[in-house]
Amino acid sequence: MRGWRVFGVVAAAVALAGLVLSAGASASKPRQEGRLTPIVLFPAYHFTRLLVTVHNQRIDQACPRSGSFQDFFPNPSPSATFSQVCRDELMTLSYRPHGAWETRFGDAKGVDVGIEDYGKVASAPFYQPMFDALRAAGYTLDRNVRVAGYDARLTPDLGGFLERTKRLIEDTYRDNGDRPVHLVGHSNGPLYAQYLLTHTRQAWKDKYIHGFTPIAGNLPGQGSVYPLVFTGLNVQDFSFPTTQENARSSSLMLLSAPSSYMSMGDPRVFDSSETVVEDLSTGKTYTPSDFHALFTDADLPTALQLADHYIGFVQFIDPADFPNVDVYAEKGSGIETVVGIGLHDLSPGQPLDASTPFFTRDGDINQEDITNDAVSAWSAMRCWHFSLTDNPGVDHFSLPSNMSLLARLIADANAPRSNCG
Repeated sequence: MRGWRVFGVVAAAVALAGLVLSAGASASKPRQEGRLTPIVLFPAYHFTRLLVTVHNQRIDQACPRSGSFQDFFPNPSPSATFSQVCRDELMTLSYRPHGAWETRFGDAKGVDVGIEDYGKVASAPFYQPMFDALRAAGYTLDRNVRVAGYDARLTPDLGGFLERTKRLIEDTYRDNGDRPVHLVGHSNGPLYAQYLLTHTRQAWKDKYIHGFTPIAGNLPGQGSVYPLVFTGLNVQDFSFPTTQENARSSSLMLLSAPSSYMSMGDPRVFDSSETVVEDLSTGKTYTPSDFHALFTDADLPTALQLADHYIGFVQFIDPADFPNVDVYAEKGSGIETVVGIGLHDLSPGQPLDASTPFFTRDGDINQEDITNDAVSAWSAMRCWHFSLTDNPGVDHFSLPSNMSLLARLIADANAPRSNCG
């Protein structure tokens, strides 16, 4: 299916990036650990290892009553006991449409989801090439390199994310001689880091934060997530469902997750600049500005309620929502990137086929130029440093292991902070 390479190239990109990095990492000059700025990484969407424990579930009698499985990308050994459909069903959130938003979502009865190896680099195996480069530069993993993992189904206002992450950063600061911590985020990770930075006092940031490197940050969302809630997506390998049953189970899981809507293109940034869904049965097209019509026409009232609340949820454009720390942003460009799909109709659970049309524009193979350039709003920050470095031809999934980018990251993390007190 021409154009939709965003997920199919991931495994090859990771392998290639790892080979290239290992060939050059030894050339990095080791530094003294005590003089290095500690780093906390915010991983991409579903790049945190989750352990799903099931006890006496009654959601689907065809699935095991009890047991456990892991959810993360890349997962080379998915559960042989829990099928993909079972995993989707058991990770579909329940939703209560009333009350405070932080109380509306819950795991299915009999299901418990937790982060494995929280804070440790083992919680995010995709980033091993980055960890290897940091170690070659003198860093000690799990001491001055730690990981702020999260349940990717949830938005950063849920699941205790803010309190847990603040504790991790404060502990990392103290465990490294009271040195401020440099935040690094990849893809959806910068959404969670930005939420942290806009929900802490400036005095806290002045004490604990050295700076922030968002790598292809998905700050305004992206167009391609709109059709994903109709087609589904298998997170273990970022493949599309090939059966009707799997497409439906995956679609319903994505529709239940508030993070799906947070990751959709924000009309404040996108307006009507790209088509994200076409209903081939009617010929009607939808842009990010048409999301109300999209979910209304699809007869998905709960999705509309969640979209109203969570699209554009993490604020970053206006001066009041600037991070107010030094920012060293990175992006990729120059690659045909899918932003939308033509669907047979607007029903959840549609396997793709050879006739599926795709809509593309320039980007990094996962996020379009609109998304990747939106961080430039922070160039208007008072006093604090801002830069945005383009990496032409480097795809979204290879950026975190690109040798040039990692060299800049290490240098930027250990540069003096701006004096903006």
